[in-house]
Amino acid sequence: MNVSNDVLENIEQSKEKIGELLLKHTPLTRSQLDESLEQQRAEGGLLGDILLRKNYIHSHDLIKIVCLQIGIPYQTDIKIDEIDANVVKDLSINYAKHHEVLPTMETDFSVTVLMSNPFNFNVVNDLHMIFKKEIKIICTTPLKIQDAINRVYEKANRNIVDSIEDEEFEENLDLEGPIDILDATADEAPVIRFVNSVIFRAVKERASDIHIEPYDRETVYRFRINGVMTEVLRQPKKTHAAVSSRIKVMARLDIAEKRLPQDGRIKIKIAGKDIDIRLSTIPIQSGERIVMRILEKNNTALRLETLGFRGKVLDGLVELAGRKHGVLYVTGPTGHGKTTTLFALLDRINSPDKMIITVEDPVEYEIPGISQIQVNHKIDLSFAVALRSILRQNPDVVMVGETRDRETAEMAINASLTGHFVLSTLHTNDSSSAPTRLIDMGVQPFLISSSLVGVLAQRLVRTLCTSCKQLTHLSDFEKVILDVDDVPDTATIFKPVGCARCSNTGYTGRTVVSELLLINDEIRALIIQKTDAATIKKAAIRAGMRTLRGDALDKIFEGITSVDEIMRAINAEEAE
Repeated sequence: MNVSNDVLENIEQSKEKIGELLLKHTPLTRSQLDESLEQQRAEGGLLGDILLRKNYIHSHDLIKIVCLQIGIPYQTDIKIDEIDANVVKDLSINYAKHHEVLPTMETDFSVTVLMSNPFNFNVVNDLHMIFKKEIKIICTTPLKIQDAINRVYEKANRNIVDSIEDEEFEENLDLEGPIDILDATADEAPVIRFVNSVIFRAVKERASDIHIEPYDRETVYRFRINGVMTEVLRQPKKTHAAVSSRIKVMARLDIAEKRLPQDGRIKIKIAGKDIDIRLSTIPIQSGERIVMRILEKNNTALRLETLGFRGKVLDGLVELAGRKHGVLYVTGPTGHGKTTTLFALLDRINSPDKMIITVEDPVEYEIPGISQIQVNHKIDLSFAVALRSILRQNPDVVMVGETRDRETAEMAINASLTGHFVLSTLHTNDSSSAPTRLIDMGVQPFLISSSLVGVLAQRLVRTLCTSCKQLTHLSDFEKVILDVDDVPDTATIFKPVGCARCSNTGYTGRTVVSELLLINDEIRALIIQKTDAATIKKAAIRAGMRTLRGDALDKIFEGITSVDEIMRAINAEEAE
């Protein structure tokens, strides 16, 4: 945020007065002001620029002073209760947050708005075009306006909910093709506008899931953002039936059936982007619990590098992607990016001379050039049944969404032994546990040792916000928890703080922490002997495997993530 040069130049003639105002309203000291004035006399230029370059003041301090000089009201005490939430209906929360602007009051002739930078004339022009009225500006701090935006838009959502009653829904609504939820108008039913606003907010905040949970007196709305559940709304229980019915209509499910679980899909458009939503409903004591998994379709190819893989793990995966046969498993807990990694591998493998077929439950990413099969248990199309059929198509590469049982595991192994490269996922805590898990399923050890080429274990951890992360050091307690004796001299360790950019969480985005077990002759012999996972792990470390714990420490020492986040995502047992 900067004050334009022409504004600074217009008030530069009264710089003594500006100096006195800065001394009065900012942390600037007399010695700092005198030093800057002396530099201005010697070098020229604008006093404000000099103070900013020396970090004696913040850019918003200067805006505050300019507002006082030219008569723009400056307010830090924002009374949310006095703001009419209906004023914001024509302005998206995304625009409001990005430009730090909030309409607060509308009359027949004018609209009063809060702004952190009243000299952003493009925004003022936008507001004039939207409201077709005079724009009256009140200036405030960035933190105050971000907080006010969150609270006012929350109140606007509540206003919509208050008008939702049990409504009759048209079962024959024309829902062919994607629904553009931004086309919802004020004339549409309140429940429609409310559901649209919840979905829009989830997409804007990059949530992967929306959870709608009914309880005795209220319904709780939670988003999963960067793998962490965050409560965003609480609404009266009486609204839940209407919301549930609207969502089921969008997914073309049976709105009358509330006793059985249902699964469906919703295709929508938001600002021109295609969004795919996987819907799951289950009956619980207080109503229907709803979970919506948000999948944004885009043309951006999935790359191993952008997911966070590097060094020996990246080199190993690239080498495995070139194999003609064998089985590669990706392991880890639910929601830690296993499927995304598999498709990044398929993207590297995919070429016109390769035939690739996948069997998934459900199909999450639609990839051009790859044949994808959706598991359907209603007609007994399981992973094993689909895998048996697709092998008759003679593919080069097969991806099985999940290995759940002995039959699927044995078919995948047999496919690899007959000249196919097979990729799949498995639920184990680390890579070394995968062979023993397969043996526990009933697969013969000699089949595993002859077909398995690698096991990738991974977790997703949140990355620190670069705008607010704060330099720190490991405490003695943290060294004990992480089993670290010495911190490298090159380490730059940060802790989360929280700011408007990261919604005060301290984190933006996620990266992968991984370990890659490559099967060598020693490990093959250990598998045949049904050796325990700990012994296999030791052999892999001797062969050069970097463990999950080691990769996690690297990302802490490089300032990518924090100690708290590593301890949240990788518990002590898995890190040992």
